[in-house]
Amino acid sequence: MKKSLLLASLIAAMALAACGKKEEQAAAAASDAASAASEAVAVASAAVEAASAAVVAASDAASAASDAASAASN
Repeated sequence: MKKSLLLASLIAAMALAACGKKEEQAAAAASDAASAASEAVAVASAAVEAASAAVVAASDAASAASDAASAASN
C-alpha cells in the first residue's frame, strides 16, 4: 500500500513538473513569435517606404520626360 501511494505521488509530481515546463516553453515560443512578427512588420514598413519613394521617383521621371517632349516639339 505504501509503495503504491509513493509511486502514485511520484507520477503525479512528475506530471505536474512536466506541465510547468510546457507552459514556460509555450510562453517563450510566443515571445519569440511576437518578436519575429515585430521584425517582419519593420521590414514590411521599410519596403513600403522604399516602394513609395520609387513611385515618386518614377512620377518625377515621367513628368520630366513629358516636359522634355513638349520642349522638343516647340
